[in-house]
Amino acid sequence: MARKPKDLIGRAGRGDDGTTGLLGGGRVPKDDPQIEAYGTVDEASSAIGFAKALTEHARVRELCAELQHGLYLLAADLATNPAKESRFAVTDEQVERLEALCEEVQAEIVPPTGFVLPGTVPASGQLDVARAVVRRAERRVTALRGERYANARRWLNRLSLLLFLLARYEEDLAEVSAQLADARS
Repeated sequence: MARKPKDLIGRAGRGDDGTTGLLGGGRVPKDDPQIEAYGTVDEASSAIGFAKALTEHARVRELCAELQHGLYLLAADLATNPAKESRFAVTDEQVERLEALCEEVQAEIVPPTGFVLPGTVPASGQLDVARAVVRRAERRVTALRGERYANARRWLNRLSLLLFLLARYEEDLAEVSAQLADARS
């Protein structure tokens, strides 16, 4: 007889006291800045997932999947007890990978000439939503202070730029120009 997977519903209720568990042990309040940070990273991954579902372009889908994987690892790092060493910490190489992707995508787009109003096409609008969530995640990680999360902050900063560029790439692929804000109003 096949073994039944662990009952996920049986784990429900552990946080009813307003706390949540950390990787490596320990519990903290659910409104702890560390939990806010990884919760926002999770939200960013969901926003990117929605953009991935909206795009018609294989390259954008592949990049979104790669970015979601990176966010998953970052969330695991942020969910690790700060008193323990994290095996998920963002590396210099991961930051450099995003920098290289930014350069690649930027070379393929026509840059906007002003402030962009999100929503020219569905996928670009959702990529801009994801960018805004990533910027909030960056602020949440910055609030954690310390050198432990220095690469995480750098990675999120590059990710927000990459999402902006991918949104413009989506518009270019759709052969439409980004809608620009009217600076006269």
